[in-house]
Amino acid sequence: MRERGDILVALMVAFVILFPLGYLLHVSPRFPGSLAGGVIGIAAAVLMLLTLPYVLVKHVKSIAEATAHRVSKPTLLAIHIYAGVLAAILGLVHAAHSLESPAGLVLTGTLLLTVLSGYIGRYLLGQLAKALRGRKSELASLQAALLGLDATIAKEAEAPPLRRWHRLLFVSAERPADPAAKDAESLAGAMVDMEFAVRAESATDALFGKWRWLHIVVGCILYAVLVVHIGAAIYFGLRWI
Repeated sequence: MRERGDILVALMVAFVILFPLGYLLHVSPRFPGSLAGGVIGIAAAVLMLLTLPYVLVKHVKSIAEATAHRVSKPTLLAIHIYAGVLAAILGLVHAAHSLESPAGLVLTGTLLLTVLSGYIGRYLLGQLAKALRGRKSELASLQAALLGLDATIAKEAEAPPLRRWHRLLFVSAERPADPAAKDAESLAGAMVDMEFAVRAESATDALFGKWRWLHIVVGCILYAVLVVHIGAAIYFGLRWI
């Protein structure tokens, strides 16, 4: 079920990214001010408002405690994701590839950036964090296995030396190759590779973590421009009234 939802969100995000390319084929300057365009625009604005509860619960502790027994964070996150992407789709349909208004142009740009940064932060960063947890678990297993081999090698190193009559019978004084030592060497090499992978993924995780702040900043700009856009529409009048 989770995989189907991820695929659906990916398809919706791809649609949001590709939809503005329709500007090259079709432009309808009058549609945003029409009855249908206005209804779609209002629906997009309402969906944008539905993304705010998750933001408040995530960043305001008092609100999170008050709503903890009523609705879970995963539910709010799902509403945040689907409402945000659907709002972007309806917002682009409302714009009808008409980019004559500066506020509309900025609103379209910030809308695309918000969706893209949110998708990267939620899904790509989530996959990276999952892979990092797996690497750390494998590294811990390798460390435990190496400690066990070290104990085995230490015991074998304490074996008594060869007796004199063994040497008289031309028994070699050199000990045969110890399989445990070879295994320890292989494990040590694997640990080095794994530690390098963990450090590399940790650095990448920290880098992608900045996308969350980008998503927050762009989202704030989006809501500010949205208020200006709605205010301008009300001030100058809706043509379909």
